Amino acid sequence: MQGYYLPRKIQGQIEARLADFPVVAVLGPRQCGKTTLVRETVGSLPGVVYLDLERPSDLNKLRDPELFFSLQRSQGTASLFCLDEIQRIPEIFPLLRSLADEERRNGQFLLLGSASRDLLRQTSETLAGRITYLELTPFLASEIPKDDPGAIPRLWFRGGFPRSFLAASDESSRAWRESFTRTFLERDIPQLGFNVPAATLHRLWRMLAHLHGQTLNSSQLGAALGVSHTTVRSYLDLLTQTFMVRLLEPFAANTKKRIVKSPKVYLRDSGILHSLLQIDSLDNVLAHPVCGTSWEGLVIENVIAALPGWQAGFYRTSDGAEIDLILERGRRRIAVECKASTAPAVSRGFWSALDDLDIEEAWVVAPVAEVYPIRERVRVTPLRALVDHVANA
Repeated sequence: MQGYYLPRKIQGQIEARLADFPVVAVLGPRQCGKTTLVRETVGSLPGVVYLDLERPSDLNKLRDPELFFSLQRSQGTASLFCLDEIQRIPEIFPLLRSLADEERRNGQFLLLGSASRDLLRQTSETLAGRITYLELTPFLASEIPKDDPGAIPRLWFRGGFPRSFLAASDESSRAWRESFTRTFLERDIPQLGFNVPAATLHRLWRMLAHLHGQTLNSSQLGAALGVSHTTVRSYLDLLTQTFMVRLLEPFAANTKKRIVKSPKVYLRDSGILHSLLQIDSLDNVLAHPVCGTSWEGLVIENVIAALPGWQAGFYRTSDGAEIDLILERGRRRIAVECKASTAPAVSRGFWSALDDLDIEEAWVVAPVAEVYPIRERVRVTPLRALVDHVANA
């Protein structure tokens, strides 16, 4: 299936943002399909100049960036510059501001980066008011073939990175994910300017895989690694800002009950999670203790991606009330519980949490074939059906 292009949900958003902003940045992890997406979106348009800043010949063109852009514009053939892996030359942001202000039009620069907005903040602050950000994730449930009954199980096991999901076999997918992990630790992190021992970060990453879906205890992780808890948090920030890890904060509820205050930690891609845990088949996922939280992480990533701009968190109290994911925007509040079972059953703590938070819309996401109610205001649903529902609500 390599070479097969799956349309991405944010493709239309890129086109719309280019019409509204001088600079558009598409951020996401390495190998998630940013370059392919942009080539499909603007590659056939006239006046597009594309530079891959990991290619020495393209990087060399920007030894004098002001001269390069001026010459391209003076020829009258360049209307949009696409700069891929922009984190390689953060010093260019002040110049981009000047160039954007000079022409005073939208759709001048399309930037692709493998580091989050927070990681680029120090250098991108100069573009305030001129730049808008979009995040591209690995494949989501809403982007894979609906007519393939094996697509969701394959997405769960292999994860959403295109070369992993579209691999010819599970063995090829596993080999790609192992190679990705090594490259990320040994090349990508140093290129971002961080002097972190690859072996230490790999140990932490594997420890986080074993803690997937659990509350974070930085002190315990630091003791196991032989570093301080503040060092652990700096490493976690790095993994978070490179889209490898999500720290899901507790939901800030107005309740008198004692609420768990530590965040929960998730590896954002289920395929990378399974690779780090050396799980080599979906059958082995189903038999592994991580099965439930692996499914939980997959659901959380898909739902959060479908509801950008919503506040997301989990709810857990000291007396056992718990919901995996709460999403809130304005007066609307949605509860999502994740169950890796075709006959899902929820606990008493789930019903208690619904009452605590006065939830009127709750979903139990499970590997089932259709949507059905289990009680008033609560429905069991397949993952794709929930994503379609919340995205269109």
